[in-house]
Amino acid sequence: MNVIQDEERGPMDGPGGRRIVAGVSGSLGSLTALHRATAEARVTGAELWAVLAWEPPGGDIAHRGGPCPAPMAAWRRLADERLLSALEGAFGSAGPDVPLKCVVVRGKPGDALLAVAGQTDDLLVVGAGARGRLRRAVWPSVARYCVARACCPVLAVPPSPLHHALDAVHRRNAWKLPLDTRKLAD
Repeated sequence: MNVIQDEERGPMDGPGGRRIVAGVSGSLGSLTALHRATAEARVTGAELWAVLAWEPPGGDIAHRGGPCPAPMAAWRRLADERLLSALEGAFGSAGPDVPLKCVVVRGKPGDALLAVAGQTDDLLVVGAGARGRLRRAVWPSVARYCVARACCPVLAVPPSPLHHALDAVHRRNAWKLPLDTRKLAD
């Protein structure tokens, strides 16, 4: 799989047909959304664009005075590896059975996804994780941002019920509480 960097693509790059643009971060929610986007691409015959947004550590403000090219290249390479790792985790080494384009964009996730899914016939697919008030205050929702500002249809995919069970197991492990594995089989 080839990864396209944000400077390498034009705004209308790709075929004239419909594109399914999926935001990928490597989280369980984004992988669920990626599988749903793949299913949509399969049904409609569209091309799947897997998009990962990245920012330099400290954000762009820290690097406005002229960042050193070596760290920037290393961070870009890490973003490429993160996207490829997420795709391999989602589909294995065989990849999805639909045409796939991998895109890595430097910028905030919401802005990057909207820039790539800029055509009215695109479909933007994002994970819509379960969020409480505290999480919304600290980490704004990319899904909400995209739904409010997109010029194309947006599909916000809720988390799988298995995510809740997995989160409960992680919490029990973090607090070093005993785990009853019989409850996992239900």
